[in-house]
Amino acid sequence: MARAVAAVLLAMPQLLVAQQQPFVQRVDVARVLIDVRVFDDKGRPVAGLEPSDFVVEIDGMPVRVESAEWIGGVTSAEPTVPSPGDRAANPRDGGRRGRLIVLLVQKSLEPVRIVGLMRMLQLVEPLFQQLTPDDRVALLSFDSHLKIWTDFTGDLDHVRSLIREDVLLKHPSPVEAAADASIVSRFDQKSGKKVYSIEHALRRIGEALEPLPGTKSIVVLGYGFGRFNPSTGGVTLMDGYEEASAALQRARAAVFTLNVTQANYNSLQAGLQAVAAETGGFYASTYEFPVLAMRRLVHALEGHYVLFVDRPLPEARVHRIEVRLNGKKGSVFARATYVD
Repeated sequence: MARAVAAVLLAMPQLLVAQQQPFVQRVDVARVLIDVRVFDDKGRPVAGLEPSDFVVEIDGMPVRVESAEWIGGVTSAEPTVPSPGDRAANPRDGGRRGRLIVLLVQKSLEPVRIVGLMRMLQLVEPLFQQLTPDDRVALLSFDSHLKIWTDFTGDLDHVRSLIREDVLLKHPSPVEAAADASIVSRFDQKSGKKVYSIEHALRRIGEALEPLPGTKSIVVLGYGFGRFNPSTGGVTLMDGYEEASAALQRARAAVFTLNVTQANYNSLQAGLQAVAAETGGFYASTYEFPVLAMRRLVHALEGHYVLFVDRPLPEARVHRIEVRLNGKKGSVFARATYVD
């Protein structure tokens, strides 16, 4: 009995300490990462905005904007704060600097399209001139199927040569996967020969980009897609488009579509407009003001914001995103959804 009492007395200090320790409840708040571009009335990016300058709604409900980080193409690196609400936000390459840009050329030999395409291919130099040594460009094309001309590369002279001499009329040579960021490691030329629609091509590009960290930009020089309905005068987006749009949004890939058709309006531009709007890019016609369209693209790639916002409790798998400015002037571009 004496030994039992002694054991209890020895244990009492530890019991008292345990009772005195306060109870701390830890709550992990999931976040959603949203890439946002803001332009003034001249198409130039607006920098210097704070979290309070943004209003974000998810499924119609306002959510708190935790932070708003400006990511400039020349001076800043992609933020490395992981977000449980967005698996693509987790960096897998140690915070690699630089932008990832896919240039996708949609080819057609019809005169109303080929003339505009040839002109725009001659006007891409301003895009290359504002790139840094840390940036990487991949060149792809689509006509009867998807073709890969080069994986992500910093060799801009090689990309220039392919655009000037090869991409319109020749066939690409075998392409090796890049050492760091790569598309070819996820689908190659052989796989591309089985991609028979532009919708499928966009989906495959989005799926290849998704594992790569950070924001990506896709520049489409093309004439459009979908099917024109003469009875209604509208365009029906084909099977596979919704999957393509979802894959691009998961990849944080903003699509900038430049319509090369030599007309003020063409029935297939609706597809270009839709994919740009849903991914946070923009659509522009190059018919009357091709230089202005390219200048607008260059400005768009100069920088963007990365917003970290609270994620509401999931009640659906796909959630609608709306972003606008709070008391500021400017045009806001952001992806339309995120997926739990």
